[in-house]
Amino acid sequence: MLTLYGTSACHLCELAEALLSRRGEPFLEVDISESDALFERYGVLIPVLRDEHGRELHWPFDEASLETFLRAA
Repeated sequence: MLTLYGTSACHLCELAEALLSRRGEPFLEVDISESDALFERYGVLIPVLRDEHGRELHWPFDEASLETFLRAA
């Protein structure tokens, strides 16, 4: 399962969501503004995509870099 870290007011997060949705990738959205620890960790990095192995893909990413990230899992 993929986790997308972001916030509700983040335009880049919306772009990342759209990219994942177009690919049909299931993902869980986590709003970092609801956790001080997550906000401290990801505040300037969002959107960040994390896989079940703990690997992270930081923005900016496109279809090609997303494909590479998913295949490496």
